[in-house]
Amino acid sequence: MSGSGNSPQTDSPSYRLAALDADFLLGDSMRGVRFQLEYAKAEEALRTRGIRSTIVVFGSARIAKGAEGRKGYWYEQARAFGRLASQRGGALLADASPLDNVIATGGGPGIMEAANRGAMESGAPSIGFNITLPQEQQPNGWTTPDLTFRFHYFAMRKMHLAMRANALVVFPGGFGTFDELFEILTLRQTQKSPPIPVVLFDRAFWTGVINFQALADQGLVAAEDLALFQFAETAEEIWGRLLAGGLRPRQSIEGSGSGKAT
Repeated sequence: MSGSGNSPQTDSPSYRLAALDADFLLGDSMRGVRFQLEYAKAEEALRTRGIRSTIVVFGSARIAKGAEGRKGYWYEQARAFGRLASQRGGALLADASPLDNVIATGGGPGIMEAANRGAMESGAPSIGFNITLPQEQQPNGWTTPDLTFRFHYFAMRKMHLAMRANALVVFPGGFGTFDELFEILTLRQTQKSPPIPVVLFDRAFWTGVINFQALADQGLVAAEDLALFQFAETAEEIWGRLLAGGLRPRQSIEGSGSGKAT
């Protein structure tokens, strides 16, 4: 023995409690555990708040309130949709639980902020599923604080975005928006997710950046795959498309809608 003291032993990283050892928890062997933790933390919070289902809104983070022209219109219609869907979908039920069709976004600025803002302005909760990025994303100020999450793993974030979704609304955006849109469309195409309605906002934008028909013409997707989504030009039209596509709103405190969400 080197002496009667045991400081070398108690100071050793191996002596730390595993649950309190950041170096261990952030190591390669614990990646699966970290993945599980990212699932469980958000899942527990959502269940505690009685969030049974969501309407997911995607769109560009680069469109600010006050933008001019077409981009400003996108922002204001996303805001209007967040408010409308919260009022009519079941996120404002007087009994508070379970809540259905709660607005959920990626939590950042731009279109995501607009949808969360509309929900908050209606008095409803809304969810922000943020992701850690090289230039760290900051959550927008319109998500409900205890429903504002941050993920390291894109896959787990996508899982939480998809697993409670009753519908998907996609406003114009860039690579991230495309990634999330085609993730959901692929799940629908392969029947790995329920047949939820998908609405793309602003037909001219989407058909201008993606030639969907050419994919079908070349036999790269089936003709019926083009029916997996619809287009809309206003917040009210989005809501109508969702209802026509099978969205089932619950009775809200304003008396709009009927039925029960799955």
